[in-house]
Amino acid sequence: MKKILAVDDSASMRQMVGFTLKKAGFDVTEARDGSEALSIAKQQGFDAVISDVNMPIMDGITLIRELRNLPNYKFTPLLMLTTESGLEKKTEGKAAGATGWIVKPFNPEQLLAVLKKVIR
Repeated sequence: MKKILAVDDSASMRQMVGFTLKKAGFDVTEARDGSEALSIAKQQGFDAVISDVNMPIMDGITLIRELRNLPNYKFTPLLMLTTESGLEKKTEGKAAGATGWIVKPFNPEQLLAVLKKVIR
């Protein structure tokens, strides 16, 4: 079973993402912000990380930079799931190492389709 780390400061968004992924057969771990996600990611491996951009303590782009510095996450798909659709943020995300960008509100089929494309 593929393991996904879902990171969002919104409990309802984490539940929605978690529900969608669990229903599709993924093992999902949730984190409330980038800092919590980073500490979880250092303790266990994930097949993909889905993160919001705007969060307290550590934002999603900083999280992606930090994850890319860890040997186990050099090639892990890191997806941004965010309300940010501006080119500047997307460029910043890509530069940090984001694999893909999904704009909220997302539809479950779209999220699963993107995940299936990037997970081996």
